[in-house]
Amino acid sequence: MTELISEELPTERATPFDPPTEVSEIRGKAPISRLKFSDGHLGWLVTGHRQVREILGSPEFSNEPDRFHLLDKRFQGELPEDDEKRKPQPGMFLNQDPPDHTRLRRMLQGQFTVRRMNQLSEWIGTIVDDQLKHMRSLGNRADLVKEFALPVPSLVICALLGVDYDERHRFQEDTAKMLSLDSTFKEAMDAFERIQLFMRELIDRKKANPGGDDMISDLLATGEPTDEEASNMAMLLLLAGHETTANMLGIGTFTLLQHPDQLKILKDEPEAIDNAVEELMRYLSIIHFGPMRSALEDVEIDGHLIRAGDTVLLHIPVANRDPEKFPGNPEELDLRRPASGHVAFGHGIHQCLGQQLARIEMRIGFSKLFQEFPDLRLDVEPEEVPLRTNMGIYGVHSLPVAWSS
Repeated sequence: MTELISEELPTERATPFDPPTEVSEIRGKAPISRLKFSDGHLGWLVTGHRQVREILGSPEFSNEPDRFHLLDKRFQGELPEDDEKRKPQPGMFLNQDPPDHTRLRRMLQGQFTVRRMNQLSEWIGTIVDDQLKHMRSLGNRADLVKEFALPVPSLVICALLGVDYDERHRFQEDTAKMLSLDSTFKEAMDAFERIQLFMRELIDRKKANPGGDDMISDLLATGEPTDEEASNMAMLLLLAGHETTANMLGIGTFTLLQHPDQLKILKDEPEAIDNAVEELMRYLSIIHFGPMRSALEDVEIDGHLIRAGDTVLLHIPVANRDPEKFPGNPEELDLRRPASGHVAFGHGIHQCLGQQLARIEMRIGFSKLFQEFPDLRLDVEPEEVPLRTNMGIYGVHSLPVAWSS
């Protein structure tokens, strides 16, 4: 069987809202193909929706980064040669396999049930309302990212975790440094360590004053995690809890403003908001590419033998445009499309823990934004909107908007 070999993963986007055309073309020819990594390893690129789900749901693949071959040439030669130093730190359950992953995630699952998240809707609505009032107080124009998309999820996750929002500068700036594709490995690690220090100080304060009404205090009260595990678990929740949703609110608004027919559906049919959020997640898929997995044993998928130790790159944005899963021109945004089953939140044991919280924030955020500002419009030409092509999580750096006073 002839297999495609990509010497380097294409990353150039044809439009602000579409994944790289070359990767979509690869999916059309071969949903599983060969990919050469920066160290010369001949691994795999998976672009088909069914195949991505199969691998994400399989215990035969590891999510521990010390097993991966590098895709990014910048880090070649910079990572510690000792594999033990590359292993995820205690509490970093996102990059751990069972049984450690199972034990750590179980400590948090009760905090993120659908029922508990739904109970937060009214409170989140108040946060959104307050931020929209702030926007209106600025006159008739603002940067939507700075004044709305970033503050809303940041306020929510800080309150849930018991983090002082006034200290956000201690993690937001370093989060950006960690996610920047322009950062060197040392710069990214220095930023990571500064956030770690902040979280360890927070854990110490909460242990000195137990009984707080927040997720971290509840976690500490169980007595299960070590201090290091608790601080790293809290850090994951803090970073994931504001960065991804903020970028979806920003680029999601940009997308709707550029698709007035779809925005009209959202305005005219409030009941469409649930599916609209799913379709925006599917259509935009703000992780540029990834995640990666490493085969723990020989696995055959669709006639391809993936050998033990092979690194596999799963391309979520292209998988979410697979016509086998989403018929009827998946390259188009269609808020009436049944979009359930997308893999924007992942799949399997590592599926996003906070996905229900993110959904609620987006449902309320998009709905109230266009209710408050029905004539919201871009305040610059579309091509002038600065895109986060230089960041690990896609979106817009800023979104200048205007409205009638």
